Amino acid sequence: MLYKAGIIFEGGGMRGAYTAGIIDALLEHDINFEYCYGVSSGATHATTYLSRQKGRAIRLVTDYVRDKRYFSIRNLIKTGNMFDVDFLFNIIPRQLDPYDYETAKKNPAKFYVGVINVDTAEGEYLHVKNIEEDYMMVCASMSLPLIAKKVTINENRYLDGGISDSLPIQRSIDDGNKKTVLVLTQDAAYRKGINKILPLIALGYWKYPGFIKKIATRHIRYNAALEQIAEEEKAGRAFVFRPKKPVTVGRLEMNKEKMLALYRDGYEDGMELMPKLKAFLEEE
Repeated sequence: MLYKAGIIFEGGGMRGAYTAGIIDALLEHDINFEYCYGVSSGATHATTYLSRQKGRAIRLVTDYVRDKRYFSIRNLIKTGNMFDVDFLFNIIPRQLDPYDYETAKKNPAKFYVGVINVDTAEGEYLHVKNIEEDYMMVCASMSLPLIAKKVTINENRYLDGGISDSLPIQRSIDDGNKKTVLVLTQDAAYRKGINKILPLIALGYWKYPGFIKKIATRHIRYNAALEQIAEEEKAGRAFVFRPKKPVTVGRLEMNKEKMLALYRDGYEDGMELMPKLKAFLEEE
């Protein structure tokens, strides 16, 4: 069923195991949206949601986590990227765990990924029209400062979209969506604090004062977005999936069992809330 609504996938690195569970529940119930937004690692999960490959999202989180080609200090030293771009966007989807490009291409959803323009320090939303051809847009959205190189697209240099807009609820509203579903990777009590490695980031990006300021104020925008989402929920315009308890899985988690447990939490939450989601989407 295609709903006239938007869905947002938050980032959070390996906390995306929760997202993978929600995705499988959505796919089981054939829930589809006219608009899809992905930020940071959420952009990667969104691609699997759009290709409708149940089980693939959690495999990507767990199957290669100890493969040094996936992410490692060795990669960072050799290439400037902790995550091997060729491994993530070529070897895995074309050889190890084939991606269904054709199904994704036929998916009617308009797919946008959040990025930040390093030079202007402004957030942008790149329209991914063809995942096979536009995969570097997804790569840009998940490229974290210090552990990834800036990604150049059309002469613009981008990094992780979570810096400017982790939860693009306003973008969904601006696109005309009267209803938005959000898949978050932190529990309801979570509020973001000041970036603890800000001095290190400031040292590494001293040429970009606007970009540094954006990172320094990220927690303010994030927490304000949570308040906006809460208001949209009360008004019946937003529906939120989120972990029921604080998440102990780290951004660069390597414990497969912890990630699988978080995936099961997501899947169970998704299945439990599916009747309420359908009622929300079908209510006039």
